[in-house]
Amino acid sequence: MQTVPQGGTIGILGGGQLGRMLAMAAAQLGYRCIGYAPEGDNVAAPLCADFFTNDWDDRPALAAFAQKCDVITWEFENVPVDTVKALPPGRVPCGYRALEVAQDRMAEKNFVAGLGGCPAPHAAVHSADDIVQAADRIGTPAILKTCRDGYDGKGQWRIDSARDLAGLPAPAQPCVYEGFVRFDAEFSVILARGQDGEIRFWDSPLNEHEGGILARSTLPAPGHVEAHVEAARDLARQVADALHYVGVLTLEFFATAEGPVFNEMAPRVHNSGHWSIEGAATSQFENHIRAICGLPLGDTATVGSVEMRNLIGKETQAAFSLLADPANHLHLYGKAAMRDGRKMGHVTRVTRT
Repeated sequence: MQTVPQGGTIGILGGGQLGRMLAMAAAQLGYRCIGYAPEGDNVAAPLCADFFTNDWDDRPALAAFAQKCDVITWEFENVPVDTVKALPPGRVPCGYRALEVAQDRMAEKNFVAGLGGCPAPHAAVHSADDIVQAADRIGTPAILKTCRDGYDGKGQWRIDSARDLAGLPAPAQPCVYEGFVRFDAEFSVILARGQDGEIRFWDSPLNEHEGGILARSTLPAPGHVEAHVEAARDLARQVADALHYVGVLTLEFFATAEGPVFNEMAPRVHNSGHWSIEGAATSQFENHIRAICGLPLGDTATVGSVEMRNLIGKETQAAFSLLADPANHLHLYGKAAMRDGRKMGHVTRVTRT
């Protein structure tokens, strides 16, 4: 097991808010972070000791970045696989297989189904005829999703009835046709897996989405969610072990009358786990740092009743007023541009027991 010594350097691929919060957790353990991402609103940069602003395929820059790092991780799942392959494998404890699976929705569903999981009914789509055939077999309503690069509702189109198929053009890239799942609730399973294979789970929150974006996560989850958590954890453990994953891994599920239905996975710290910063004994960010650095994993117990709410777009304009409630914990990400649908921060309310 590789242990990063005190004062060591952690490389983070990506410059968003997840990287920012990882850098905060790393600093608490005495580590320094170096970031790497293309040009953009890289809000993680001010929290890093150094930051490489280079393209993902800039091999000399990647080599210089890796030379400065004891261990390397990522903060979002769309880091190109070839970028990770270009890094010294001994410095990337997660490897690249988890990214390879998570970046392609068809590959992800087939992988999970191969482990005995139950994804939504689906079909691969490469042409307009494929969409019609998928609708005949799976039915409507349904969602047409790009196989790659979609998140927070992006790259998705709802098909309510067969009438919506008329004149539909051929997709510009491979897609997956996914039948609607009738569900009682959405929830996530968030785990941390150490280099030695130890796995610890956080309690599963009830997740509520608005416009395809996570709006709220609450704990404890209601009974109709808790009834599915054990089976969902069994699948998540199999996924983490099969991928030889190291760090925080999240699987999202629908709670249905037939059992938990797999939605998607994220090989990284996750928005539905932000509550753990104040709401758990050890946050997802700290445990991710512990895992990749070869340290013992921390206690994941929930410390009370918790509600995490995303602050999206102009909701941040009145964010400081939330501090009038002493139970609230405010996190603003420092993003320069305030846009509709953009996550600008979050607030977590904890009632301790």
